[in-house]
Amino acid sequence: MTEVAETKQKRIARRQVDKFELRRTELAVATLHTLASLGYARTSLREIAQNSEFSHGVLHYYFADKQDLIVQAVRQYEAVCVTRYDELVANATSADELRDGFVGRFFATLKADASLHRLWYDLRNQSLFDESFRNEVIEIDQRREEMIWRVVSRYAELAGTGTATSSTVAYAMIDGIFQRGLRHALSEMDDEVARLESEMPGVLALLLAES
Repeated sequence: MTEVAETKQKRIARRQVDKFELRRTELAVATLHTLASLGYARTSLREIAQNSEFSHGVLHYYFADKQDLIVQAVRQYEAVCVTRYDELVANATSADELRDGFVGRFFATLKADASLHRLWYDLRNQSLFDESFRNEVIEIDQRREEMIWRVVSRYAELAGTGTATSSTVAYAMIDGIFQRGLRHALSEMDDEVARLESEMPGVLALLLAES
């Protein structure tokens, strides 16, 4: 009977933990756009509460501080983002098809989700000064690198060649273009965004080894 009671208590405790984590996820997703609008420096749990439907008490119960909430929110967003090109990679039948699909989606999300991408870069920059969430940022950045490498390596395979760089260098190049394009998009410099988009196929070509 004792073993049965202990097993039941463990199941109840596990369900409680699962419910707590589920609620954290729900709150993080629900406040994501508020976080993206306010940015890291101007954000506190109280300010987030004032700009959302949730009370300060509720947010404070589920999150230790704003860092805890922001990291959770970015994690949820990135969990979706890091698979955005997987369908293209899986379905493309030629290098040109994958290249054109990738470039189109790359700049579409840059424009459509600019404020959310801005939150990610804000958090990544802040991690240079604050070590408390640096490991989480490194982990997210690694997943983004893997996302880009799936595209580049498949592009090379379809082109019948190898890659000219490591995944780290390929990601640094493409992420740099994305960040610059994001700044232009947020500044409504549409001509500059269009220029980057037109040059992106040439950048991808540089990542391929010479035949």
